[in-house]
Amino acid sequence: MLTRRTLMALGAASAASALLPHAARAAFTPRPDGWRRFELTTRIVLPETSEPAQVWVPVPSITEPGWMNSGSAQWKTSADTVETKTDPESGAEMVHATWEAGAGERVIEVTATARIEDRYIDLTTPQDVAPLSEADRARYTAATDLIPTDGIVQETAAQITDGASGDFDKARRIYDWVVENSARNPETRGCGLGDIASMLHMGDLTGKCADLNALFVGLARASGLPARDVYGIRVAPSEFGYKSLGAGSSNVTGAQHCRAEVFLSEFGWVPADPADVRKVMLEEPPKDLPLDHPKVEAARRTLFGAWEGNWVGYNFAHDVRLPGSANDPVPFLMYPQAEIAGDRRDPLDPESFAYTITAREIG
Repeated sequence: MLTRRTLMALGAASAASALLPHAARAAFTPRPDGWRRFELTTRIVLPETSEPAQVWVPVPSITEPGWMNSGSAQWKTSADTVETKTDPESGAEMVHATWEAGAGERVIEVTATARIEDRYIDLTTPQDVAPLSEADRARYTAATDLIPTDGIVQETAAQITDGASGDFDKARRIYDWVVENSARNPETRGCGLGDIASMLHMGDLTGKCADLNALFVGLARASGLPARDVYGIRVAPSEFGYKSLGAGSSNVTGAQHCRAEVFLSEFGWVPADPADVRKVMLEEPPKDLPLDHPKVEAARRTLFGAWEGNWVGYNFAHDVRLPGSANDPVPFLMYPQAEIAGDRRDPLDPESFAYTITAREIG
């Protein structure tokens, strides 16, 4: 039976900073200190075929005060048609290209820009925050195909938040519960699926960011808290010495990462990333770190209320119906998508169709 564990004491920031490289900042303390502008280029090459084909390339479509502004997208392509499309339910933007039947090269290169900044919410001082609209509250407390809010999800959320003194306490308990009870599984394909009811039924709370942060979002929604996944990609190394929390090179083809947010009435949208805490535990040298390791404690403390601006968000979308496709919606839009003769290709299989994503800081 799933039970709530008691919270663990957090270490001092000075203890964490002692383990960070000398060239990095002294401690894991992201604070807004200036905007950075990045260019993301996605190049797709479809297999040689004479059958009709189409692709969908996610581009940054988030503009949120204090941490991100999405820019425009441009492209070079051999496609017969190409245009930017917006998902009417979520606002997620994508470049949609089509090729008619016939021989010829099937290539598209999409370049998009975004401005990002370190993000920090002072959770010790309540703010005067505009309430969510009724439409947004309904959207961000609703169930999705893979994130139900009833059954075992609701039961687990009730156990975790039993006796909580308010929304902040509920959110923090859920965050700590996911950190303490989940684990990152390096064998999970891509970023995972986010099928949280199956995870809870099987008692297997392992996976990657799309699993663990979806678990946080689902438990928050089941507790009545508006919450959302934020799907995006890492674009630069961490400036705080965390090798596991940044892009290792300009080739970011496999650097997709989703984060999460929860809306609290006294603070607005609060960033949360329990999945990255578990990533630090598994991958940060010398690896397999315990929960009470100073570097893990620093990540755990920081990643509820802050995140580093070395990551670009694409969208908040779930159950996205790709325009022009007769297939089922995709659970989330974080990878390029392709179909040939109506057959959806696997974006995690290079033999299905090939793509590269590169990131470059400009200005």
